[in-house]
Amino acid sequence: MNYSFQNKVALVTGAGSGIGLAAANAFATEGASVVLADVDKSAVEKATNDLISAGHQAKAICCNVADEDDVASMIESTVASFGRLDAAYNNAGVQSPLMNLTDVKGAEYDRVVDINLRGVWNCMKYELRQMQKQGSGAIVNCSSIGGLIGIAGRATYHATKFGVIGLTKSAALEYASQEIRINAVCPGTIETPMVKEMLEKEPDAMQEILREQPIGRLGQPEEIANAVLWLCSPASSFVVGHALVVDGGYTAR
Repeated sequence: MNYSFQNKVALVTGAGSGIGLAAANAFATEGASVVLADVDKSAVEKATNDLISAGHQAKAICCNVADEDDVASMIESTVASFGRLDAAYNNAGVQSPLMNLTDVKGAEYDRVVDINLRGVWNCMKYELRQMQKQGSGAIVNCSSIGGLIGIAGRATYHATKFGVIGLTKSAALEYASQEIRINAVCPGTIETPMVKEMLEKEPDAMQEILREQPIGRLGQPEEIANAVLWLCSPASSFVVGHALVVDGGYTAR
């Protein structure tokens, strides 16, 4: 499918590895100028240099999405470099250790909420301001199957991902009439550095999740990137406020 990102500008947070990196690569392959943002400066600079070496237009930004000033600066820098912002994938996020709710420290709860939920809110706030000026744009927020179901020991993480869907749906209603579409993607268990770390630290819990994945394998970052590009493209022009599940059938059980 031709996603028509020629002469478009895309922003991806959490672009230093995993799903974010796959999405940045996919946008670039389809012709977009891409801003890659990540809190890991060395990782995002390497990913950006790889794209530039391959002949793509790309820019690296070190950004902590939990910091509103950082996010405002990221959008300002994006527009200063490329003139506009057509598509944004708010992907940056963190996992929380497997733990019953009563054992979670307040500082850990705040860390996860600040990045996973406040971070998406921060990004949307400044992305939307720019898209309003242009009169168009598409935003995709990264939720999770954890935004649709509960799993014991994951209450903190799931609370943020449920929140992302609520934020997405309400904001989508606010801006649909301004030619700005906002949707979410809900990945299942994807082969990323985050999931690899979980497999190592929590092998029993993760093996149970994998056994219940009907497709019988981990998802690949590129499979989520394909969904993100579709949601940002004219091919999904009538899709607004939707949480698209890409999970190998896990939530269909």
